[in-house]
Formats: sequence, structure tokens, C-alpha cells
Amino acid sequence: VQPNNYSAFYDDERQNWSIMFESEKAAMDFSKQVCIAKCNSSPVLDSVLYQDLLLGEGQGVEAGDSLEIAYTGWLFQNNGLGQVFDSNVNKDKLLRLKLGSGKVIKGWEEGMMGMKKGGRRYLIIPPAWAYGAQGVAGRVPPDSTLVFEVEVRRVKLVKECSGSDGHSVSSRDSPAPSPVPSSDGFSAD
Repeated sequence: VQPNNYSAFYDDERQNWSIMFESEKAAMDFSKQVCIAKCNSSPVLDSVLYQDLLLGEGQGVEAGDSLEIAYTGWLFQNNGLGQVFDSNVNKDKLLRLKLGSGKVIKGWEEGMMGMKKGGRRYLIIPPAWAYGAQGVAGRVPPDSTLVFEVEVRRVKLVKECSGSDGHSVSSRDSPAPSPVPSSDGFSAD
């Protein structure tokens, strides 16, 4: 995924292609189909497949960072999207999570690394990285492959503080001690 509705990719002959789409939606839909095609052409899905839909801005997230996320989850059925089993997109509350805390499925922990604020990503998660053989009663059958579209709405980096001017300052790469977080724990930007 590139800025201004461009996508660049390579085919099975390692030839590079670049496509400009009429709209952001068309570029995202194409990217989703590329991810589904990667899944369907994989002999065994043993890791998380992901495809960026929008790159976002700022620093990529890593373990320990706190995020607020909008998401929709589908069952992967018949080589494509099945029914939605969970979503918070039309709800008032975003999902808050701390990457690396083990509070969400392993596939999210892996698939969201490196995302940026405002970024959207498509994840295809095999059963071993999701709910496995137990599934989720009434929602996710055992041994289900899951598809998620996730969007990072807010980010609080591990080492983030308010500067003297009140603006958020990232200090991940500085030797400064761990600062005090803002009042709600998330940066104002």
C-alpha cells in the first residue's frame, strides 16, 4: 500500500507492478482480495497473514504500547469472508489493549506489530493463533480461521510523556526515565 491510492506488489514471477486506484475504498478492497488470495494459495496457514490497507502516521507500535482499536471480525469460510462474529465499529467504545500483555488472541499480538496511528490492516489468523480447538461458544466454531479488519485510532507509546508545552512527546529512544502518563493514559493527538 502506497500513499494516494497506489498499491505496489509483485507476482509469482517476481515482476513488480504498481496500480493507481480511483478511490481509497477501491485500493483497500483490492488489498483485502490480495490477502485472501495469499491465504487461499498457501498450502498450510501456520502464521498470521496481514495486509496493510492504510499506512497511518507516526511511529510503529511495539510490545508494551497501548492502543485503542476499531475492528470487525469474520469467520473465514468457503475460501472467503463468512459471517461477522464480532465488531465494535458501530459502538461507542473502542477496544483498549496493551500489545504484548496476552489479553487478546496471539494473532492480534503478532499481526498488529508495526501498525501506526490511523493505520488499517487486514489480518487472517489461523486457528492455532486464535481460539484453537475450543472456539468461542455460540460465536466461533472450533478450529476456525478468522479475518479481522483493524484500525488503530489512538496510541500511547511505552515511553511517552507531556512536554513542557503540554504536547505529547515520544521518548522511546531517549535515555530519560519512564515519565508520568497523561490523565487518561493516551496522548491528545
